[in-house]
Amino acid sequence: MLYLYTKFADPLPLSVSSVVTQKTDTFSVTGEGKVTVVPDIAITNLGVQTQGATAKQTQNDLNKKINAVSDAIKKLDIDEKDIQTTNYSIYPNYDYMDRFQKITGYNANATILVKVRDMDKINEVIDIATAQGANTIGGINFDIADRSKAEDEARQKAFQDAFKKAQQAAKIAGFQLGRVINYSENTGNPPFYPMPMIRSAITEKDAPTSIEPGSQEVTVTVTISYEIR
Repeated sequence: MLYLYTKFADPLPLSVSSVVTQKTDTFSVTGEGKVTVVPDIAITNLGVQTQGATAKQTQNDLNKKINAVSDAIKKLDIDEKDIQTTNYSIYPNYDYMDRFQKITGYNANATILVKVRDMDKINEVIDIATAQGANTIGGINFDIADRSKAEDEARQKAFQDAFKKAQQAAKIAGFQLGRVINYSENTGNPPFYPMPMIRSAITEKDAPTSIEPGSQEVTVTVTISYEIR
């Protein structure tokens, strides 16, 4: 009798791969915070324009007037570091006759930027500058010395605004807020309030300058992203 033996090989091992994916739903909300502040710094550009027959004459006239303006401003206890020369130029005037150019005189101008940290002095600075020969006023800009304090207050209000909106949305939509996973912000600078260029000296002694700083808003906008649970 013939017997047939068959050996079966061991079964192949079963290979199992498991891929686990985790989906995180997020929710973003934007909040805004505003703080109203009164400017405590005024910045103005004061200048002198002169004309003369020669470059040297024009320059001397310019130097005398702009130095007189600067010296007078310093006597108002304006620190030298807050007075900066931003322009100084001398250039010829030409007359183009018969296809030839001829110098007929010279123009010169100089401008100083003055930062006034005592707001009560801004009107006096402008009046004394024009009295000493300044015949251009480039404008008035207002600023805040301690901007970070106002920004911190506005930032806190913006965060509270965003968090309140997120809570309201979660309640309406039926989800829970998880941890904060992203935060971004944008800080808006207070706007400048320029005044038009004045090209003639103030001649009315009984009509002093009256500059009013008003108020400004420091704005911070934040965007916060939460996990949804």
